[in-house]
Amino acid sequence: MPELDITIAGEINLDLILYGLPTAMPVERELLASAFSMTLGSSSAIVAHNLAALGSRVGFITRAGGDALAQMALDRLGACGVDLSRVVRSEGTASGVTVILPHERDRHILTYLGTIADLRIQDLDFEYLTSARHFHMSSLFLQRSLSPRAPEIFERMKASGLTTSLDTNDDPDDQWTGSLEATLPFVDVLLPNEREALKMARTHDLDTAIEWLSRRVKTVVIKMGSRGALAVHHGQRYTAPAAAVRVVDPVGAGDSFDAGFLDQFLRGGDVETCLHFGNLCGAFSTTASGGTEAFRDRTAMRAFLGS
Repeated sequence: MPELDITIAGEINLDLILYGLPTAMPVERELLASAFSMTLGSSSAIVAHNLAALGSRVGFITRAGGDALAQMALDRLGACGVDLSRVVRSEGTASGVTVILPHERDRHILTYLGTIADLRIQDLDFEYLTSARHFHMSSLFLQRSLSPRAPEIFERMKASGLTTSLDTNDDPDDQWTGSLEATLPFVDVLLPNEREALKMARTHDLDTAIEWLSRRVKTVVIKMGSRGALAVHHGQRYTAPAAAVRVVDPVGAGDSFDAGFLDQFLRGGDVETCLHFGNLCGAFSTTASGGTEAFRDRTAMRAFLGS
């Protein structure tokens, strides 16, 4: 059994990013992009990749398709040092893929689920998952076969002595129900952005959302983009400003924040330290296309992060 700091059960896919398209996209027209990038995508894989780049020992369980896209994504994770020994392959099944169309401050995000929705609790090696100190899950609502069992999974992690974290990401159905509320009592660190926090608490007021979430989770971390991040831990509120940077691409910045926050959390950092480093990692990810490309340059990463 490998020695691991963190295990992640989640999804994997590539992001196809087309830059420079018009905001209004009429049908039956040939619309030209000014640039294109194909990078490692999916919240779970981005967190795994960037945590490994930062020095954590990461184990990753996913269900990957049997096609070339899945192999490319797995190769990116493996090259960064993520342990893939428990990955399940679905031969003959298409991988998921996300197409992202940035438009200045907004973007269209179009996802074909493929194997993203196919990971099941039967695919999880619990001895492997609990061999780490911490367990993380992302994209709760995309993992449609696994999410109904999320409360059981998180409860088993806690019973085995692990700390846990969850980033739900968006709910494409915009319902924010299912297993979410039953999972939260077993989550130590919740990592939504501001919109997701409001949706979970079914409110338009951030303070109300924070109060609702804090009654259920020990540490609630709210990502607010250019306004930085805040956290509430045992009733005390902490804030940290965003790091100034020339933004190339914000795709994956929230997932990179997760990686930075959890990296310091695993090292025993206090909440303020975790927030600050999360903001640094989120900002660094925006200096290149996609959520992991910046972290592939270890020299630039160390220079930016001051390590």
